[in-house]
Amino acid sequence: MNMRKKWPVLSIAAGLAVGVLTGCGSDTGGSSGDGSAIVMGMSDDVLATDPASGYDPGSWLLFNNVFQSLLSFPKGGTEPEPEAAKDCAFTDTATTVYKCTLRDGLKFSNGDALTSKDVKYSFDRLLKIDDAAGPAIMFPMLGSVQTPDEKTVVFHLKYADATFPSKIASGAGSIVDHRQYSSDGLRKDNRAVGSGPYKLDSFSKDKAVFSVNDGYRGNAEVNNSGVTLKFFHGDQAALKNALLSDQIDLAYRGLSANDIADIEDDTTTGLGINVVEGSSAEVQHLVFNMDDPVTGKLGVRKAIAYLLDREALVSQVYEDTATPLYSIIPAGITGHNTSFFDTYGARPSKSKAEAALRAEGITGKVRLTLWSTPSRYGPATDQEFDAIAKQLDASGLFDASVKSVPYDQYEKDIAKGKYGVYVKGWVPDYPDPDNFTAPFFGKGNVLSNNFTNSTITGHLIPKTAAESDRASTDADYGKLQDVVADELPMIPIWQAKQYAVVRDNVYGLEYCLDASTVFRFWEISKG
Repeated sequence: MNMRKKWPVLSIAAGLAVGVLTGCGSDTGGSSGDGSAIVMGMSDDVLATDPASGYDPGSWLLFNNVFQSLLSFPKGGTEPEPEAAKDCAFTDTATTVYKCTLRDGLKFSNGDALTSKDVKYSFDRLLKIDDAAGPAIMFPMLGSVQTPDEKTVVFHLKYADATFPSKIASGAGSIVDHRQYSSDGLRKDNRAVGSGPYKLDSFSKDKAVFSVNDGYRGNAEVNNSGVTLKFFHGDQAALKNALLSDQIDLAYRGLSANDIADIEDDTTTGLGINVVEGSSAEVQHLVFNMDDPVTGKLGVRKAIAYLLDREALVSQVYEDTATPLYSIIPAGITGHNTSFFDTYGARPSKSKAEAALRAEGITGKVRLTLWSTPSRYGPATDQEFDAIAKQLDASGLFDASVKSVPYDQYEKDIAKGKYGVYVKGWVPDYPDPDNFTAPFFGKGNVLSNNFTNSTITGHLIPKTAAESDRASTDADYGKLQDVVADELPMIPIWQAKQYAVVRDNVYGLEYCLDASTVFRFWEISKG
């Protein structure tokens, strides 16, 4: 998995049952689409229209509305429910065989029937293409997919993974038409054929146009007649101006913290614009290269942990559009604890930081470079890192500076071990503690920071992944977080809040902003 998905904009525990998951909602989907069309602005780009490639917020927004998965997350919920399937369940106590039965009457938007063959094809294709920018990395456990008949799909896992239902409920589980997508390569024509609530009518550099898919069969009930998504390519000022000048009905992802705060505070303009806040499990971390000659020393990492003032950062830099984070697993997710708060406190302690350095045999100032990439993690990232550098320098124990590089170069340099400390952000693929731990500390982790711990990789991650009762994993996830707080391969900084800014005749956004990371076009209506 890449450290995909960007800046402050999703938390909640997933309770995955081994028993049968029964469907809810209507088989017709209620796709009348009799409301007004919606015009939406977003500063993120959609990097892919082919589900075998996209692994970013914009692409998954498209996938979640154009394609169906066997399961989906209901609004405000974290336990996956049947979507293209009418029921799914593990058929063994070892949670290695997962069986789904499809709904009746499923069709793609072009009229082709959707059968178990398409489901198997979608997963086989995803793994075969194994695109570097795609979500195939989410399925190392998937051994084979069988289709006993047109309605039945059976997944055989290489090892137990109770989070498998959540993974296939995400954008990574998008089902494609086997007649329309090559098994050997990605689709290049910017078109998409799915069976979700919407059809992609057109896709260009500056906008995507979606209409209602009248043939959709699933749980979503569509409250508009279509959505036009305009791309602002990171231009926050242009996105704000488009909203203020009534060119768009709502803005999602990309308004600056200052813009959101200004809009919330401004009650005199009479423009009829509202800020809608939702829950979020997006997080940001300081990551340490454990092989670096400076940050490879535990005393240096401890000193930084003792000096970091999260409260000041979220107040001064993010205008309280984020909250301080003292855990690898964010608040609201099963297994969350406060290991970093308990170990290092909430307020800076120069004396404890100095003691940590002296115990390491360090008596002079520690020279340190903090590496940032605002093109990936948001324009406030440099400002945030400048503030962290000032916090470290104010102690008299550090001589810290900040360097900012383009994202492509940033990732290459991290892979080569050139950076001692750097920023990484994370938006979950599914709302389960597994998604905040295994990608960071499991084998082949995404941090590229040379951290390994046999207790985590050999015991805690496999044990928690195999546990179908997710609530019973609290103790083991607590142990994992305690190990991370002690060894400090990374330091959690903040947990984001999620916002949409809308005109006052637009409704339903509260159903689009939750920890599932699913932005549901169908919930939006316009009066």
